[in-house]
Amino acid sequence: MLIIKDKIVSEIIALVRKAQMLALKVGIPNILQPGLVKEMITAEILGHNLITSKRDADACDSQDQTIKYEYLSCYEGGSGQLDRMFKSPAEKRAESLCRITRNKMIYFAIFYKKDPLKIKVIYEITPEVLLKETERQLDRSSNDISHVGFGEEWAIKNSKVVYQG
Repeated sequence: MLIIKDKIVSEIIALVRKAQMLALKVGIPNILQPGLVKEMITAEILGHNLITSKRDADACDSQDQTIKYEYLSCYEGGSGQLDRMFKSPAEKRAESLCRITRNKMIYFAIFYKKDPLKIKVIYEITPEVLLKETERQLDRSSNDISHVGFGEEWAIKNSKVVYQG
């Protein structure tokens, strides 16, 4: 059994290396960057162009690269998060909130737990609605830096479904 497991692990490593080689051909330097594969799947479904730089939005419009989109994702029952959002100082807070306001739209993808590369549903959230909830959570936080989370129940009430798998 251990020999079979070792063989499978070796095959997985070989496939990841092949995926990385393909990724380099389209300008993706690190296929294992956290969240990137989920962003790739989401962008493909929505017809967006993926943005792979860490400091930019997650995707842009396929016709106009100045139109940006942010993606949140989680597995069923989880919450999509904006990490390292500053409550204060004011200039850091404004910079954090720009991660929301720079976008034409925010998309929240829920992936199946039992099929983690398949999307169950994608919600479309306006930046204004996400900004309001983010500010509410930051104002209530006792920390200067917080992770801000959004669950599916919140998304159902504050957005619209644009895709169901």
